[in-house]
Amino acid sequence: MKKWLFPFALIALLALCCFGCAAYENEAWYKGQSGEVLNVFNWGEYISDEYSEEDGYIDVNKEFEKLTGIKVNYVTFESNEDMYAKIKNGGASYDIVVPSDYMIQRMIDEGLLQTIDVSALPNYHYIDDQYKDLYYDPANAYSVPYNVGMVGLIYNTKVVRDPPTSWSILWDKQYKGQILMIDNPRDAFAIAQKLLGYSFNSTDRSEWNEVLRLLIQQKPLLQGYVMDEVYNKMESGEAAMVPYYVGDYISMKGNNPDLAFVYPEEGVNIFVDAMCIPKTAKHYDAAIKYINFMMDPEVALANAWYIGYASPNTSVLEDADYAEEMGSDQFLYPDADHMPNVEYFHNLPQKTLTLMSENWNVVKATGDIPARVYVGFAVTAAVIVVAVVYSFVKKRRREYWYDFPEEKG
Repeated sequence: MKKWLFPFALIALLALCCFGCAAYENEAWYKGQSGEVLNVFNWGEYISDEYSEEDGYIDVNKEFEKLTGIKVNYVTFESNEDMYAKIKNGGASYDIVVPSDYMIQRMIDEGLLQTIDVSALPNYHYIDDQYKDLYYDPANAYSVPYNVGMVGLIYNTKVVRDPPTSWSILWDKQYKGQILMIDNPRDAFAIAQKLLGYSFNSTDRSEWNEVLRLLIQQKPLLQGYVMDEVYNKMESGEAAMVPYYVGDYISMKGNNPDLAFVYPEEGVNIFVDAMCIPKTAKHYDAAIKYINFMMDPEVALANAWYIGYASPNTSVLEDADYAEEMGSDQFLYPDADHMPNVEYFHNLPQKTLTLMSENWNVVKATGDIPARVYVGFAVTAAVIVVAVVYSFVKKRRREYWYDFPEEKG
């Protein structure tokens, strides 16, 4: 949560003063890979990368470099799908990636990740048990939780006067040109799925085609599709609403107090982003050190303050200041009374993934409904008509033989 409370000069002075003053657990354990280069692939705006003693920030990568002598080459992506394509196609070699749960499940199934010996991680005991043994990695063999979040609706209270409760507001014509839509297929389709009452993990082709039609209907109302550019648009008041991640809302609100947030009543996605080591990683030992460093109490707390997401690290909520200011936030850490209707994304069968990709291309390209969708609806309608006619004829025949049994023979 970026709290710009001081002028730049003072922040720079504080950075110089606190640089090098942090102490981390088991410092001697980190030695041995000095001079290596570690390639990290993470989401944008998803790590503490500046120093502020007042706000509790540190530059995590610089601190890791200082502690270990390992150079961090840090690269960002905007969506799970973009990250997956890079890893799958072998376009670059990364030692650490940070996918979300369903994508971890897919990458495990496709043999794109290597196992992680969590017993070799001194700080693994800080991971809350509720984020272990989850469906996407039931043996905790391929991933270490990094952050936890949910998707909701961010809106500008100066434009949207009545607090919304439903995803349907994203189709409200009075906000034409002021609506932003999240620019990745799984999240975008999920919103339409919940609005239609479907599961995020549906494999029903007809349901996916209905969702396609709904997103095409929405397209003329949109200002655009966004990922990281959402910060500038919402903080500046350029747009009125956007479906996005709760942690990013916390950051945005720090720069625009007119922003508000809601979990729509139809249901939302809950997710765990976790650190993984690709099969093609060239610096496994350095990657293990980095993962362990990210779980260090000082580092986990700095990340929790800076990026605004809920932390799976138990040491974070044990910090009194954080617990008082953020631990009671019912968007980040909802209790039973504030917990929305949630569902995890699961990896989908290849046939469904292909259909989703095709439908997303249609949405993003022309917005025209492809002929196969019309054919699908026509075939479905024809099947229904035939079934109804057959049922009617069969019923009439039964009635006829009942009325005239002597003619049955």
